[in-house]
Amino acid sequence: MKEPEKKPGEPFSVRVGDFVENSIERQIVRSKKEAPYLRGEPEPHVWYRVAVPEGITGDGSDYYIYIKKGNTENLCVFLSGGGVAWNEYTAARPVTGGKVAAGLPNYYWNNLRPFTQIMNIHAGIMEDGNPKNPFNDWNFIIITYATGDFHVGNNDFPYEAEDGSRQILHFHGHGNFRAGMEAGIRYFPRADRLLIAGDSAGAFAVPALAGEILDDFYPRCRDVTLLSDSGQLLYDRWRTTARDIWKTDAAVWRPLKGENITLDWYRDLYRRRGDSLNYLYASSVRDYLLSAYYNDVANKVYKTDAEVQELFQKQLLHMVKELKKLTSRFTMFLYDWKNLFLMRGGTVHTAVRHRRFYTKLDGISMAQWLGEAVDGKLRDVGLELL
Repeated sequence: MKEPEKKPGEPFSVRVGDFVENSIERQIVRSKKEAPYLRGEPEPHVWYRVAVPEGITGDGSDYYIYIKKGNTENLCVFLSGGGVAWNEYTAARPVTGGKVAAGLPNYYWNNLRPFTQIMNIHAGIMEDGNPKNPFNDWNFIIITYATGDFHVGNNDFPYEAEDGSRQILHFHGHGNFRAGMEAGIRYFPRADRLLIAGDSAGAFAVPALAGEILDDFYPRCRDVTLLSDSGQLLYDRWRTTARDIWKTDAAVWRPLKGENITLDWYRDLYRRRGDSLNYLYASSVRDYLLSAYYNDVANKVYKTDAEVQELFQKQLLHMVKELKKLTSRFTMFLYDWKNLFLMRGGTVHTAVRHRRFYTKLDGISMAQWLGEAVDGKLRDVGLELL
């Protein structure tokens, strides 16, 4: 294996991480495993990229969504995850393979590249041809994400990069969402049954954007289920961030009153929609990644440990109780699979787009739980873990 190229002052682990990411990207391209751009009408059970010329990623590069045609009129609109930036410091530290490997602060993906396909398609609920996947025959619109603003921003944000240069982070998540939905609905104008789901940053976005999806794109659909997988990050300045840094629409920032942005958005959505929707929340109980984010917010330390993971678990207990107060229809899937990534302890981050989507907990997998939920059979899994 060729030695990763060395830059002055750069840790070896950073060079290795970047080398691994670049190698995976080259393999995806070389083996022609990158989803093709759609030309004409989609074939069933093939993942496509759909160019969205109106969109723009955080670093100013091209934007696209993914779609897949199934054999039904059921539709999943999936809001992708990919981190968050809430100030100039976090804006200056997008994710790279090297930073992840070295455990250096890295907060959000700022572009779409071959490597990000791994996070978006072919795994978990996105796996095609798996008989265990109850959504195999559904249509899919994946609203990809590389803006650090929970899909709701409308701002060009100046910041000083780590190398001292002046840069712009395009917080254009909301414009990308709107343009992506306009592109997707051309192929799927009807939805008999609708699942609006998201993981990580997309989990936060689900309650913020579900009403807009229903009002502006699928107003005739009456069979609607929501799923947020891993959307907890307490911060007492979310309202300021949404209003002044992301410059979201007023309808997005005004409901933010406390430190739990997801809870505030669900409260606002329930006030408007009531029990017309099925509400689902999933989470790892000691999430190694979200606990590291919280530690950074609270203590300016980007790392996770047993103490902050325990605090995350207590925060999750409170969140679950508050969601349950909204409606008895709020149903949970909580999981405690151990995190083995770089041996940082805690439990995993997200499951819905991962092979663990099919791993059983108390005799039921997330795939089974979610499939039953869209059929109207709602049940909690894993509450005893809290």
